[in-house]
Amino acid sequence: MNTKRTLLGIYHKLYAFYGPQHWWPGDTPFEVAVGAILTQNTNWSNVEKAVGNLKKAGVLNAKALHLLPHEQLASLIRPAGYFNVKAKRLKYFLDFLLHYYSGSMKKAGKKDTLALRQELLNVNGIGPETADSILLYALDKPVFVIDAYTKRVLSRHGIMQAGAGYDEYQDLFHQALDQEAQLFNEYHALIVMTGKDYCKPKPRCKECPLEAPTLK
Repeated sequence: MNTKRTLLGIYHKLYAFYGPQHWWPGDTPFEVAVGAILTQNTNWSNVEKAVGNLKKAGVLNAKALHLLPHEQLASLIRPAGYFNVKAKRLKYFLDFLLHYYSGSMKKAGKKDTLALRQELLNVNGIGPETADSILLYALDKPVFVIDAYTKRVLSRHGIMQAGAGYDEYQDLFHQALDQEAQLFNEYHALIVMTGKDYCKPKPRCKECPLEAPTLK
């Protein structure tokens, strides 16, 4: 199998079907980073409500959020679910951003990608998917985000084993494709759309834009 040709074939089919996705919605890199943390275990519509509350309260910046009492922060992000847990995770991230980068996403973005990724992974509550979402969507770093949709689509096409780890899936994209943030951004967004619309736990193979007879 020519992995590059296969992956690009999937990308072009999905792009032709869906068009550009304009991910990640957010007015600033900081807002995108907050959204990446809040979207854990919930859908985006709930995150939008939580982010909207933060905007209305005038606290959607690192210093203001950091000064906000836990109870008040948890109340504002309640629509995102698991609000007490996520309030703690946001605080951990804010501690990190303020301590190392004076609260500036721009300063963080100047750090070497792999070094910054490791720093993010050391923040309590931030795993690989969240860290990579921040790197790619907030900081425009060429890091491919792996999620359940990505694993489902690729494994059903026989490109990767379903049980392969996060790093194995990510390495597949990093080694086969050019290191372009725009490509990785668009590709992941298109996979998410496919996973939501067609490649569900019970897949809609006949209607899928990939039209893959190997889907199970």
